[in-house]
Amino acid sequence: MPQKKYYPVFIALLVVLIIIAVFNIYTGSVNIPIKEIWNIITNSPNTSENYQYIITEYRLPKTITSILVGIGLGISGLMMQTFFRNPLAGPFVLGISSGASLGVALFIMGGSFFGSLPYLYNFSIPLAASLGSFLVLSIVMITARNIRNTMSILIIGLMFGSFTSAIISVLSYFSSATELQQYIFWSFGSLSNLQWSELYLLIGIIAISGVGLLFIIKPLDALLLGENYATSLGISIKKTQSIIFIITSLLTGSITAFVGPIAFIGLAIPHITKLIFQTSNHKILLPAVGIIGAIVMLICDSLTHISVGSKTLPINAITSIFGAPIVIWLLVSKSKKLGS
Repeated sequence: MPQKKYYPVFIALLVVLIIIAVFNIYTGSVNIPIKEIWNIITNSPNTSENYQYIITEYRLPKTITSILVGIGLGISGLMMQTFFRNPLAGPFVLGISSGASLGVALFIMGGSFFGSLPYLYNFSIPLAASLGSFLVLSIVMITARNIRNTMSILIIGLMFGSFTSAIISVLSYFSSATELQQYIFWSFGSLSNLQWSELYLLIGIIAISGVGLLFIIKPLDALLLGENYATSLGISIKKTQSIIFIITSLLTGSITAFVGPIAFIGLAIPHITKLIFQTSNHKILLPAVGIIGAIVMLICDSLTHISVGSKTLPINAITSIFGAPIVIWLLVSKSKKLGS
């Protein structure tokens, strides 16, 4: 299908994205009229200061964060599934998210072993998560240099994930109740903790990653037909692998660092996108998974506003509830097609 035929679908998705983004800004514990939201967005002088503070300092950053997280995880998941040619691969298969979790666990619960660790204002936990993800990525990339089989790299990434989970379990066993509670709250994920300074940094990281994507669109298309086919076209597998791993680590590592581990979005969104667009062209799929990922994250974040007593639902629970049935349905559907 010519690319121009996808334009109406993209336009429709962008309209849906805008509508859901406005709805996401509208929902919350404080009821703010749509007219007030419009006045604040258009910088009208006839706005309530209280409403303006809620929108500009809390709801708008959270909405933008949801969009960025959906874009980053959707793209990361698509790259991993293409590179490993495995529909169950996601942005966390390299152990990057596990490394970030280990960094946070060492920062929060490591006091029992290493004494009190330095506190650096709001960037302490993101910095610890970034260092943890960078350490695991470095080990995986060094190991990958000596391995030609991509499936072996996938298994190594999963083993690193299991290894870091074991260390976290040991730290959890010896930590205090307060430390353990703080780590558990972080692992639930939260889209509402980012200030504008942190949001600008996340936007910059995703923009840099987007530039890197321009260099691997054709290699990704070629990898769908196997490494031998890609090599016959003059594509360097090792170079492509390095770029994919670096971009995935930037996106997944930074998102995990700022909002915590968000499950299933990177795994489910590429499958949903392929069902809608019915194409394997990454020039179409990469922007599509970004838009659909943003839409789904906004929907999931809006669902967290459903109150259970005096509390709101954690974002990680919502994404898992959304993503797990989709993955199960996809596996069952694929099995039926293969059987027939």
